[in-house]
Amino acid sequence: MIGEHAALIYAMVITSAADQDMTDAELQVMGDLVRHLPAFRDFDIEQLPKVAANCAELLSTEDGLDTVLSLMREALPDTLTETAYALAIEVAAADLYAAPEELRVLELLRYRLEIDRLAAAAIERAARARFATV
Repeated sequence: MIGEHAALIYAMVITSAADQDMTDAELQVMGDLVRHLPAFRDFDIEQLPKVAANCAELLSTEDGLDTVLSLMREALPDTLTETAYALAIEVAAADLYAAPEELRVLELLRYRLEIDRLAAAAIERAARARFATV
């Protein structure tokens, strides 16, 4: 069992790791989100590397992604499932390109967390607006 903070971090890690390339931009966004969002108010930022490493270790096992998604679903109350999806979207948008593998992880995350299609579309559109370039 993992805690709510870990589950939110796992959402970001699985998205970043999906294409086998955790970019500097993605890592920067993860750190910024953990430092500034109210959902992480009681989280010790120094624990971020440890939590991310735990997720990566789980991912490297057989059925790792399924295990991580199950742990996340168990840990997150319904009030934080859209938050987890929004965090994953932010990481996917960080390098201004979402690889097919990242899109697949987002799809799995949406399904496992039971994110309504309309809510998912709104979250995705908001991220596109925030990461638009001139």
